[in-house]
Amino acid sequence: METATRVDTEARLDGLLEALTLEEQVLLLAGANFWMTVPIERHGIPAIKVTDGPNGARGGGTLVGGVKAASFPVGIALGSTWNPELVEQIGRALADEVRSKGAQVLLGPTVNIHRSTLNGRNFECYSEDPFLSAQMCRAYIVGLQGAGVAGTIKHFVGNESEFERMTISSEIDERALREIYLPPFEAAARASIRAS
Repeated sequence: METATRVDTEARLDGLLEALTLEEQVLLLAGANFWMTVPIERHGIPAIKVTDGPNGARGGGTLVGGVKAASFPVGIALGSTWNPELVEQIGRALADEVRSKGAQVLLGPTVNIHRSTLNGRNFECYSEDPFLSAQMCRAYIVGLQGAGVAGTIKHFVGNESEFERMTISSEIDERALREIYLPPFEAAARASIRAS
C-alpha cells in the first residue's frame, strides 16, 4: 500500500513539475522574502514559511523581536549524550515550536563535522565523528518529520569554517568526502524518504 501511495505521489509531482513554467520553477527556488516561498496559485501551491533553527524555532518572520521561542540544547550538547531517542523527542518538540510560528519548515539540523576548533558553528553541529553525527541527524529529522514539519539540513557539505564563509573553497578529496563529510547528509536524506 505504501509503495502504491508513493508511486501516486511521485506521478502527481512529476506532472506538476512539467506543468510549471520555467518562471514558476524559479519563483519556487527564489522565495518571496527571507522567510516565505512564493505561492503558485494557479497550481494550488501555497506559500511555505520557514523558521531558523536548529536549537529552537526563531520568531515568526523576523530575526529580532519576533514570537518568543523555547531554546533547546545545542547540537554539540546533544551529540555528547549519544542518545538518538532523546534527539528524536527533541525533533518532535521542535515541530511544535515551528508550528507555533506558523511555519512548516525548520532550518536545521546542522550536521557539519568538527574539523577545526576555530569553526564558529561547532556548537550547532553534533560531533567530529561522522557516524555519531549521522545517527543524531537521522533522529532529529525523524522526530521533526514524524510530527509533520520538514527539516532543512545545513550547512552545505564541506562548510566547516566561518572564516571567509562566503568565499572559502573547501578542497576535499573523494575518500574524505565519502567517509567523513557526507554520512550525516546521507542519513538525513534516508530519514526524509522513510518519514514521507
